[in-house]
Amino acid sequence: QVQLVESGGGSVQAGDSLRLSCTASGRTSPIYRMAWFRQTPGKERECVGDTRWSDTWSGGSTYYPDSVKGRFAISRDNAKNTVYLQMNSLKPEDTAIYYCASTSSYGRDCYGPDFRSWGQGTQVTVSS
Repeated sequence: QVQLVESGGGSVQAGDSLRLSCTASGRTSPIYRMAWFRQTPGKERECVGDTRWSDTWSGGSTYYPDSVKGRFAISRDNAKNTVYLQMNSLKPEDTAIYYCASTSSYGRDCYGPDFRSWGQGTQVTVSS
């Protein structure tokens, strides 16, 4: 079982930046894919980035939906079992609870059911 813990959420002004962290513990091997999702009340869960890698595939690849492309960036530190979500030029519509998720399987980008483990979420509030 993998446990995921997000941190770094908070309240910021529009245009500010924020970096979220997601640290995995427990049975972290193998994890080859992690993603960030967000959700606001009354709206469907939205993926904001999906990154994948392998033991033999250096670098990896990351998918971003158009809504955040160019503003959000995912990076990872495998030695720390941590994935980061750097969010720049934040907008009020980015306000949501942000969740990280992990899986050992490859599949369609940002396909929620692929992910077996989920964090508890961290609140991000962007005011205008």
